Amino acid sequence: MANTGLSVWFHKKIVDPLLQILRRGAEPKLLAFSAAVGITLGLFPICGVTVFLCGMAIALLGSNCHAPTVMLANFIATPIELSLVVPFLRFGELISGGSHFPLTSDALKKVLTGQASREVLLSIAHALLGWLIAAPFILAMLYILLLPCFKILVRKFSVVPSSPKKPLHSHSEVKLKEIDTCSGCIQAEISY
Repeated sequence: MANTGLSVWFHKKIVDPLLQILRRGAEPKLLAFSAAVGITLGLFPICGVTVFLCGMAIALLGSNCHAPTVMLANFIATPIELSLVVPFLRFGELISGGSHFPLTSDALKKVLTGQASREVLLSIAHALLGWLIAAPFILAMLYILLLPCFKILVRKFSVVPSSPKKPLHSHSEVKLKEIDTCSGCIQAEISY
């Protein structure tokens, strides 16, 4: 029974939005890049900041990214983000040569009582450093892996041509049928 609930949630939150994105006919390269950006920013090691980062990326990249894909990929990356905080922390410590932040119950007590504020800030800085160094490689790897996937998915699910050079129907022509003088609308008939 719980499996059914999870399946419904998965379809409603991930599969259905992905199908809507694919049916709109965006370019596979744009979708792959946007998904790679969304996942890479979604792995940022400070929880709660990723949506803001994705919004900034969408604003900066403009038409070079597909906003719904960035946000969906960010949403999908959330569980992965939580599992990669410690590896990013350790990678940052390794790169900077810093001491290991202990992940023990005693360290947690110090953090909760405010006795380890300097260590916590240093560990956040190490995690950020680890992510900053890994992010370009993650972005490139995801783009390379996602591009063939999106080529297949767009070809399979798109109802709109993926390129403006390809017409929707090869032999379509538009004929004006009539002008509705009351509303000023032009009605058109498409014949094949």
